[in-house]
Amino acid sequence: MPSGTHEYIQDPRNENILIYIDGKIIPRPEAKISVFDSGFLLGDGVWEGIRLHNGQLVFLKEHLDRLYTGANSIGMDIGMSPDDLTSKIIQTIEANNMYSNIHLRLIVSRGIKSTPYQHPRVNIGGPTIVIIPEYKIVTEDSKDNGLELVCVNTIRSSEITQDPKINSLSKFNCIQACIEADRLGADEGLMLDLNGYVSTCNSTNFFIVRQSEVWTSTGEYCLNGVTREAIINLCKSNDIKIYEKNFIIDDVHTADEAFVTGTFAGVLPVTKIDEHILSNGKKGVITDRLQSLYTMEVNNLYPKK
Repeated sequence: MPSGTHEYIQDPRNENILIYIDGKIIPRPEAKISVFDSGFLLGDGVWEGIRLHNGQLVFLKEHLDRLYTGANSIGMDIGMSPDDLTSKIIQTIEANNMYSNIHLRLIVSRGIKSTPYQHPRVNIGGPTIVIIPEYKIVTEDSKDNGLELVCVNTIRSSEITQDPKINSLSKFNCIQACIEADRLGADEGLMLDLNGYVSTCNSTNFFIVRQSEVWTSTGEYCLNGVTREAIINLCKSNDIKIYEKNFIIDDVHTADEAFVTGTFAGVLPVTKIDEHILSNGKKGVITDRLQSLYTMEVNNLYPKK
């Protein structure tokens, strides 16, 4: 079972979910793509993780905007409109009779190639679209007990190497940081940018709290997280000082609190970074407040029907 930021309660129903692949809805054991698919061969494509809460897709527009922007950035045509893609997601949800506590992985690759070669000119046909919905509830331990992070040597890429703001299927930079953190016994790797400033974690966005101020990176070298943006907006609307700025690892080690954000888990506390204990090893006051504010925001925007 995944640990740390993606620890969830195991659900046996996930063994029999129905998965959407290019117009067909297929039982999980039969869900397969070609070995000639661009996503498998090269990590060539984009993806989104989306929550289903009370029968509604949380921040759907923001996720689809990021998906289509990323696809456009790599010169890939998704082949259908956002409305059409939304209908495919809903079709998959309805086929599974799902309502809430669902996490969906939406994957779009450049599609099938005639031969294993990177150039798009050897692609034949349109993109491959996959929708995987799973029953996933974050564990209470993850929400209440702090995560442990470690600053890793793997740094974030940049626009002149591989734009980190694109939610690409090619995640080796993040995987490398994840493996490094795992070997050091941490839940996630805290990554610096090429200038030595704190940027992000390998699969979540990162925040610290200093003297009741919330700090996060400028965003130049991290994924433009949908939950990250929601937390920034919640700080602004609730008189919590928030700064998107450059800061260094020493600022992190001496912070009062820290937390991470992501689509699956929302807001999770961090209580140890490297060998430094934060907020007395417990969830911080502002972290706890933002957790509650985010939960209320989602429930208000997507109430039970």
